[in-house]
Amino acid sequence: MQHFASDNYAGICPEALTALLAANDGHVRSYGDDEWTLRASDRLRELFETDCDVYFVFNGTAANSLALASLCRSYHGVICHELAHVNTDECGAPEFFSNGAKLLPAAGEQGKLTPAAIIEVVTRRGDIHYPKPKVVTLTQATEAGTVYRPDELRAIADTAREFGLRVHMDGARFANAVAGLGLRPAELTWRAGVDVLCFGGTKMGLPVGEAVVFFDRSLAEDFAYRCKQAGQLASKMRFLSAPWLGVLEDGAWLRHATHANAMARRLAAGLAEATGLPTLFPVDANGVFVRLPSRVEEGLRARGWLFYNFIAAGGARFMCGWDTATETVDRLLADISQLSREA
Repeated sequence: MQHFASDNYAGICPEALTALLAANDGHVRSYGDDEWTLRASDRLRELFETDCDVYFVFNGTAANSLALASLCRSYHGVICHELAHVNTDECGAPEFFSNGAKLLPAAGEQGKLTPAAIIEVVTRRGDIHYPKPKVVTLTQATEAGTVYRPDELRAIADTAREFGLRVHMDGARFANAVAGLGLRPAELTWRAGVDVLCFGGTKMGLPVGEAVVFFDRSLAEDFAYRCKQAGQLASKMRFLSAPWLGVLEDGAWLRHATHANAMARRLAAGLAEATGLPTLFPVDANGVFVRLPSRVEEGLRARGWLFYNFIAAGGARFMCGWDTATETVDRLLADISQLSREA
């Protein structure tokens, strides 16, 4: 049974699995000095149309935390949205790996930061007793399933530069954002002022692994040492990087994200028809947020459906994955429709 609690529930996509198995052949150099890692890094440079610095780590928490730590010191502050994953779901890891840099949450509609919100945080205090803001971190797509458009990113980056701040992007669902907007990855990153991207692989069908992409290579100084110290330097790095090669070489990463987004739109349209309830946020990527009657939610769980409420801004979150089937969406909608009539 497929579920909607998280796109992490999905298995390995065929392209990533084929590449992983192909990499399991003979002896190769370790710690990233292998052909798979070198080729995957080059493919990412081609994808982003720039000579960026690329590192592969095991998971998103490590990617975000180590990237942020490379952009600030222990007495600095990191401006984030109050719903940002780094603020709500990483167990203090950004603070830990930066030796104490403080997260400075700000509110914003539809899960997005704005230039005004950033200015409010930066100018809130300027005394030595308060952390000095140094980084803005954005989530793309956001925890509300919305996406930042290039003009929004540029406005934020311009504000950040005005105050001497760097821009980090948590791209756990970056592929879904690219697919949703139909733009080139470069337009949503370095061309819009982003300094470093944590490009999520797990949610788009990889078995494990995220890519930390530094568009300003000077910011990556000693980053390899950070990875080693944090236990993120894989000895058999080919098994982290080869799946990336599998999804990058024929565009599978974008096809799968496009499919997941389409399933989310199908679900949102069906929900409106079955319940008359609008989604809480625009369906820009692969997440659908809706406030269902409690009896409907209880009924769905009694029938075995899994979905989250804990970060759904007061509603239920349904997340579609690369492998979500149309039949699964339709079965969920049929149950919601029946339960809504009974409620």
